[in-house]
Amino acid sequence: MDFSIAILFFGFGIGVLVGMTGMGGGALMTPLLILLFGVSPTTAIGTDILYAAITKTVGGWRHFKMKTVNMGLVFWLAVGSVPSAVFGVQLVAWLQGQIGEEKLDSLVYAVLGGTLLMVGIITLARALILARTISERDDFKIELRHKVAAVTIGVTTGFVIGVTSAGSGTVIAVLLIAVFRLTPKHVVGTDVFHAAIVLWAAGIAHFGHGNVDLGLVGNILLGSVPGVVVGAALMGRINQDTIRIALGIVLILSGFFTVQKGDPLVWPIAALVAGLGFVLILMAPRWYQHFRPPEAIEAEKAAAKRPGSEAD
Repeated sequence: MDFSIAILFFGFGIGVLVGMTGMGGGALMTPLLILLFGVSPTTAIGTDILYAAITKTVGGWRHFKMKTVNMGLVFWLAVGSVPSAVFGVQLVAWLQGQIGEEKLDSLVYAVLGGTLLMVGIITLARALILARTISERDDFKIELRHKVAAVTIGVTTGFVIGVTSAGSGTVIAVLLIAVFRLTPKHVVGTDVFHAAIVLWAAGIAHFGHGNVDLGLVGNILLGSVPGVVVGAALMGRINQDTIRIALGIVLILSGFFTVQKGDPLVWPIAALVAGLGFVLILMAPRWYQHFRPPEAIEAEKAAAKRPGSEAD
């Protein structure tokens, strides 16, 4: 199969998935470019980030018009994520000059593979656990604790996005559910709108370092844009949890094979990234609850006894 046609085909498939769930763009396209098409890791990451920035800008504007974006959370997430993502890109460029491209590629395989393993596990957790254990709310008053939590999440995830391109949809979406308890429509809208901002920042930084193949970006977009439209039309007709379970399994397998492309000496780094990231995701809701004032917790308990009401 011709390279361009294959890219169009996979771009369409991933576009459908993104249109249905808001997840999977960076986490799937980057390993595909590396494992199936032999694109170098840094170029695959930079190219994928810029393509995703364009795609999510379209989706973010659509969600903004539908009023499913929590702009307060987007702002505070971006305060942390934008500088952190740019720093991640700069760090990769600095490491390339220090250790050489071959060693950098091996390190990127480990970090990217570990991130994919983490994202895959988180995706499964979202489908199997989170939706059934966390109460939801459409809106809430943003207080200092929300701002601190959002900036912290932004700093952590922004760095991961800048270095690996993965996580702008899956990881942040899970944290929006676990920490802020947003409803599904507000999770997707807020996540996509914020992702567009941080991806543009990281994409421009990668472009400045020559890590973007514009021809490849164009080919991916030709397939993904109609795919997103088709996926959005199918969104209400296919069980979301079933898709997420399948996506989680694919991400775990992609992570495993990506790690194997690197030097065995850096495999422990992949295990550390996956394990540490997963632990941080698990601890985030508990950490957030620890800093909540007692009156807010009591108000939430009281609201839970009154159907139809929500706590701040």
